[in-house]
Amino acid sequence: MILRTEQLVMPALGLGTWPMQGAACQAAVESALALGYRHIDTAEMYGNEAAVGAALRASGLPREALFVTTKLWWDKPDGPRFRAAAMASLERLGLAAVDLLLIHWPSPALDLPSVLEAMARLREEGRAKALGVSNFPPGLLRRALDLAIAPLACLQVEHHALLDQSRLLALTEAAGMVLTSYTPLGKGEVAAHPAVRAIAARHGATGAQVALAYLLGKGRVAAVPKAASAARQAENLGALALRLAPEDVAALDALPKDRRFVNPSFAPDWAA
Repeated sequence: MILRTEQLVMPALGLGTWPMQGAACQAAVESALALGYRHIDTAEMYGNEAAVGAALRASGLPREALFVTTKLWWDKPDGPRFRAAAMASLERLGLAAVDLLLIHWPSPALDLPSVLEAMARLREEGRAKALGVSNFPPGLLRRALDLAIAPLACLQVEHHALLDQSRLLALTEAAGMVLTSYTPLGKGEVAAHPAVRAIAARHGATGAQVALAYLLGKGRVAAVPKAASAARQAENLGALALRLAPEDVAALDALPKDRRFVNPSFAPDWAA
């Protein structure tokens, strides 16, 4: 399943790599690529870009067959520091360019115009094929779009069947952006929910497959579940073949939507 917009062509299901590191991360990425994954999500803060890069090279796959996302940490709140961090990430990955470069978290000190200008330049230079942001609440995303300094192709946020992100989905849809869902299984709680398990039983699927199929059926929505083992990676891939019935979607829509699993002390005001 491929998501296509004016700015990017992205496999809808990717492999999240947080918090894997070192040889374990490299092995997991190699396993995923062997199974058919072509979208790998990493970040400067994860400390695993070198391992991801090693796995990409070991796979023997042509660069054009791969979609690689990385994200730069919130302690680079201005253009010069953001650019330096981006170049360091490319060096660790061993890549001339990433397919998608994101601001990982907004900082209270964020000079948004300066960072967007740096991002636009990186794109013009061919070092990032597409640009985006992560963990931006609606107001800040709207501001970034209104500045119109750099074309934003993607928003990455926590998104699953137990968390309402309808305001952000409305914004990304209107802007022609992809919304990438991290923590799409809600740290296992979504897959284990009785309503999800009941739907899975009817389809001969797993709870994780139902949780992912629910998100991937929303239009321009991608998901990057972390999975270290080949068995779990293959299970998640099975979500691509699962088609939920309208009554399944209605049941999942009716679940409480107030459960947030990623909310660090430096998180923005999510309602802003």
